[in-house]
This record gives sequence, structure tokens and C-alpha cells, in this order.
Amino acid sequence: MKYLITGLGNMGYEYDGTRHNIGFEAVDHLCKELGGDWKGNTHGDLAEVKFKGRTLILLKPNTYMNLSGKAVRYWLQKEKIAVENSLMVLDDLNLEFGKQRLRAKGSDGGHNGLKNIQELLATDNYPRLRIGIGSSFSKGKQVNFVLGKWTEDEKAELSRILEKSAEVIKTFVTIGLEKAMNATGK
Repeated sequence: MKYLITGLGNMGYEYDGTRHNIGFEAVDHLCKELGGDWKGNTHGDLAEVKFKGRTLILLKPNTYMNLSGKAVRYWLQKEKIAVENSLMVLDDLNLEFGKQRLRAKGSDGGHNGLKNIQELLATDNYPRLRIGIGSSFSKGKQVNFVLGKWTEDEKAELSRILEKSAEVIKTFVTIGLEKAMNATGK
């Protein structure tokens, strides 16, 4: 069984350590845990890892968030992976910091990465793991918050959050989406 696990984020040192890049941080954590190595490839950095007999193609698109669908569509087609065996991992400011929600489908919720993926895949019926970054910003300051760096308090919690996301991803690839949603509290 082969899976495409895509962490959404923006390439470039100026985006390192920002809330919007938690998808990148989640797949980085999983890659390190499973002994993978990142290699530059078409439309992003790729790592192939194994877990319990499954092959996980980890992807960090280099197309910037707003064009993530280009990389996702390319790698789904190239690796011949069904969309239900893909998982998008992303930030969500509508969830409290650290809360995680696994879903089979849904709206883009205003997330530009999901918006582009849905447009290029022509469906909103694909799994996604949303990781809450909170919403403690003033009116009109959403972009600054999302693209802002983690606070010291948030950094202190980050390793626990990334460990949880790795467990959710491993559960998804081993027991399937429905059971993983139940196991992780939907």
C-alpha cells in the first residue's frame, strides 16, 4: 500500500518557524522519526519512508501554499496513488492551538492551499489533518498571525503536537480513515 502525505507550507527560510508551516513541520517530524531523507524533486521536497509494510511518500510542495494543488496532483498521478490514500496536513486558525482534526472531506475553510488542491483535483473529497494554530490576533491581523513565528510558549508545546500528528498519520495509514477518525476523536 502506498500513501501520499503532504505537509502544506511555504518554502524559504523566511517561513521557517511560522504557524502557516506546521504542515511542513509535521511531515519533517514523521520523516525523522521513520528515518527518511528529503530530496529535492519536481514541485517539492520528497522523502520515501516505510511504516508497517506501507510506503509513505512525504511531500513538502515548493509551489508556495496558494499553488499546492499542482504538486499534489502531480505526485498522485506520478506515484499512481488514489486520492483516498492521500493526506493533507495543514494549519487551521479555527481550531484552538494544538487541537487536531482528521476529516475525510470538507470545505477549504478559507485555506488557500486547500482551495487550490480542491480546484486542481476537482473534488473536496480527500483526507486532511488540520492542526490548530489558534486565533489570538487582532481584527485585520490574520495574515501577520498566520505568517508569524511561534511564541516561546507555543514552541514549548510544539514537539508534543508534532508527535501527536505523527501518531494520527501512522494510524491513518495502518487502520484507515474511518477508524483513525474514531481513534483520534474525529
